[in-house]
Amino acid sequence: MRSSMVDINPEAKIADDVTINSFVTIEGDVEIGEGTWIGPNVTIMDGARIGRNCRIFPGAVISAIPQDLKFDGEMTYAYVGDNTTIRECATVNRGTKASGKTVIGSDCLLMAYSHVAHDCVVGNHCILANSVALGGHVVLGDWVVMGGLSAAHQFVHIGDHVMLAAGCITTKDIPPYITAGGETVSYMGINSIGLRRRGFESRQIDAVQDIYRILYMSGKNVSNAVGLIEETVADSPERQNVLSFVRNATRGIIRGFAKR
Repeated sequence: MRSSMVDINPEAKIADDVTINSFVTIEGDVEIGEGTWIGPNVTIMDGARIGRNCRIFPGAVISAIPQDLKFDGEMTYAYVGDNTTIRECATVNRGTKASGKTVIGSDCLLMAYSHVAHDCVVGNHCILANSVALGGHVVLGDWVVMGGLSAAHQFVHIGDHVMLAAGCITTKDIPPYITAGGETVSYMGINSIGLRRRGFESRQIDAVQDIYRILYMSGKNVSNAVGLIEETVADSPERQNVLSFVRNATRGIIRGFAKR
């Protein structure tokens, strides 16, 4: 279904059953998958690749050019996965020559006024609450929840299953499976409730707890803590995920309250 009061470039590739409401603008180099609903006053610009069964609410702008002075008009993209909801006035910028794309995964919720900057990668099942802001090149793992008015500095990485408290600004990487918050964003404990909801067994949660007791509460520096984790915690996908994340944290990881 398409309203008559729309501006759709005839070159756009739009599935037959996409619903497009009034005053929507869709440029030519756009692809939109089956079952997607587009509310009034949405703008979808060149480079948008939107999946199936998405919902895009009024005022959202998808695939606008990056807010980056180095951008020189190169053709880049903004990908939105299947079953993702983008609420009122949220913005997703397309990539720059650095990576060529911005990516939002499947089954995500971007609440009102959230912003995803150029070259970001947002995993699957992520929730960005109202007015969350991601700087350029930010990477979120799967199942990340960012509280309202929180923000991530450019190039920050946030691991799988992290919950970040509302109103926080992180300039450091946040390892997987934990909750974080505070005026200076710090480790607050593991995200045990979220892990249980997603089917993690008690033994897996206990192992994650053991890892973070060593990393944040043993009094050791990061490199020594990593060595002790390898020596004392049984190998598992969770252990591998944490150790790989910590070793590759180019901005350094957030600190624990015990070290403040």
